[in-house]
Amino acid sequence: MGDTPVIGSGTYANNKTCAISCTGHGEIFLRAVAAYDVSALMEYKGYSLHQAMEEVVNKKLLAMDGEGGMIGVDAQGNSALVFNSDGMYRGFRNSEGVNEVQIYR
Repeated sequence: MGDTPVIGSGTYANNKTCAISCTGHGEIFLRAVAAYDVSALMEYKGYSLHQAMEEVVNKKLLAMDGEGGMIGVDAQGNSALVFNSDGMYRGFRNSEGVNEVQIYR
């Protein structure tokens, strides 16, 4: 079993807030309910997508010795790619023609 297929931990979507997909130390993402936590911070504390992802990835997960990251899109179509490891395979493309594909910082 991995963290990615577990709703709330490795993946989560809410029409009001965001859609999130995670990768990293699965057990930590499970305990942190990482993907859902991003949505909850946006809904209950008014965080932006990037603020919420930074809070979860670079504070909550690191405090639990968790390494990894996430890709997210908010309800307005903004995207964020946040990770606390040396690298993370990641990419996105939006309707305005912006493309991004990267591995390292």
